[in-house]
Amino acid sequence: MPESQPETIPVGLTGLAFGGDYNPEQWPESVWQEDVRLMREAGVTMVSVGIFSWALLEPEPGRYDFGWLDRVLDLLHENGIRADLGTPTVVPPVWFYRAHPEALPVAADGTRYEFGSRGAICHSNTDYRAAAATITTQLAERYANHPALALWHVHNEYGVPVSACYCDSCAAHFRRWLADTYGTVDAVNEAWGTAFWGQRYSDFEQINPPRTTPTVGNPGQALDYRRFADATIRENFVAERDILHRLSPGVPVTTNFMTALSQCDSIDYWAWGREVDLVSNDHYLITDGRRTHVNLAMAADLTRSVAGGAPWLLLEHSTSGVNWQPRNPAKAPGQMARNSLAHVARGSEGAMFFQWRQSRRGAEKFHSSMLPHAGTDSRVWREVVELGAHLDSLAAIRGTRTVADAAVLWDWHSWWAQNLQWRPSEDHDPRERADSFYEALYDRGLTVDFAHPEADLSAYPLVVVPALYLMTQAAGDNVRRYVENGGTLLVSYFSGIVDEHDAVHDGPYPGALRDVLGLTVEEFSPLLAGDSVRLTGPDGAELTGDVWTEFVVPRGAETVWAYADGLTAGRPAVTRHRLGAGTAWYVSTRLDVQGLTELLGRAADDAGVTSPADLPHDVELVRRTGESGTYLFAINHSQLDVKVALNGDGTELLTGEPATGRLAVPSGAVRVVRLDG
Repeated sequence: MPESQPETIPVGLTGLAFGGDYNPEQWPESVWQEDVRLMREAGVTMVSVGIFSWALLEPEPGRYDFGWLDRVLDLLHENGIRADLGTPTVVPPVWFYRAHPEALPVAADGTRYEFGSRGAICHSNTDYRAAAATITTQLAERYANHPALALWHVHNEYGVPVSACYCDSCAAHFRRWLADTYGTVDAVNEAWGTAFWGQRYSDFEQINPPRTTPTVGNPGQALDYRRFADATIRENFVAERDILHRLSPGVPVTTNFMTALSQCDSIDYWAWGREVDLVSNDHYLITDGRRTHVNLAMAADLTRSVAGGAPWLLLEHSTSGVNWQPRNPAKAPGQMARNSLAHVARGSEGAMFFQWRQSRRGAEKFHSSMLPHAGTDSRVWREVVELGAHLDSLAAIRGTRTVADAAVLWDWHSWWAQNLQWRPSEDHDPRERADSFYEALYDRGLTVDFAHPEADLSAYPLVVVPALYLMTQAAGDNVRRYVENGGTLLVSYFSGIVDEHDAVHDGPYPGALRDVLGLTVEEFSPLLAGDSVRLTGPDGAELTGDVWTEFVVPRGAETVWAYADGLTAGRPAVTRHRLGAGTAWYVSTRLDVQGLTELLGRAADDAGVTSPADLPHDVELVRRTGESGTYLFAINHSQLDVKVALNGDGTELLTGEPATGRLAVPSGAVRVVRLDG
């Protein structure tokens, strides 16, 4: 085939993607015909195939058995179902590990993991890399022109369950990475601050991974090892992707991310988003007492942002309960559709599940599926069929983009650095701050983009920084320009503290942000567990903070709220700084929900950002817009029937009814209106 640029949407799909992981190898071939018949009944348009099939495709080294996969793909094509074809490199066969035991990863304490799970891979191992390239090449050569092929799916959920290996092969690879990154060992010593505790190196060969030590190790080394581990995994993805691009041009290549902060913390998705042709994501509700629909919205917004605002694809979520949490409740009636369409509202080009048919054996036999153990006479199946029809009615939204009102700055490198040992308080959790600020924005009815700290922010009237401990000077300069040019910035405590090497910025805290915020911080004063402080502000309004306080010194900023008690009593707690044409807010304690709502309201007023009028609690209004029109998604997570303002007329696509004035959205329901004009 002639060389061509890869597509960014699955080949051959004319509507939204709907389906799931299909693992026919778990079932007798006599079941396959029933599978495709039921897929057609449900409106399935695409399934993911072959992700965990290496041992079947290559039962012995160099001996391949593609016959069963040929029959599966042919059967899918005959029934009009597209294939997201996996490279099975997440599960090397047992024969590979017996021949190459050193390919099994080693933990920081020296424990070598054993075969029998998934993702047990040392990504520096050359034998693994060669074997992965070989099976990928075999698949690409055989199926590049198969008429069912819509998308290549490399590996599965990189970064979990093993995010880093500490073996000798990784040690050698780490040294090479350091030499490429820093050039000289002296530069490594400078970056890591090895003069502290006498850790200076005179040769790269002396450097090992940050293995278990008697007490806390070097934080610069630990941070760089997180970067190295992520880059090493990404190298393996790129190697497989490049094989597929060369042998199967024109077919997009993806790998399923897990962007939710509740699911994966080991991958720099900003870097990975630049490497895939199509960003795809897996998302599962975390039943930890949080409002799960808010976590879903946040993950979808983050995934869309990793995609640069372009449409993306939800490649896995669940029809009902999962089986890997301590408690795994079923989804309520209608929740599956609500979850699926919430992802679509925030940019997904479909809704895919794990998995098609519920497994009878193995570790995930209690994980819900599209076709459950209960069969077709079940609530889950009936809801699956209904969802397929809904998604079919939304085909026109393909290619449209979600409209955002504000941005949140986020950086995985900062998260890695923040979570290293020996910080001022273990109670300060950057994920908690990100979740809380996002939830406050969500409750104001605002749709959020996430942005890298050095990205162009000029499109956003309001930018929020919930937790950015590590900030480069370039990032600090970026947000300063943003404010000077008229933007409104809101920053939470313990941000802008260190540079890219985890070295404190020269001068007072908060180094990279002190100029834009118009203040310095003399000293952190974290609170003991259970302690709180009162803040007094405009017209005697009181707020409450906990976890953290600071000795803030205004250097141009005005005090809006001050500490009313505690060690910092009388000092500024919340400040506002006018700089150029914009405004920068700073909060130096962890506010409760009421406090965050109040603070965000004032920052939004500065930014001129208005919330939808009379929007009921737990009701989302999200817009997608493009050449085919503007679409308003109204998603009601509440227990009450509600009405929302349309600000125009249109057609509700799920019912086909005209929509005008105030749109009725029953409890637990979704409405999608194509607006006229």
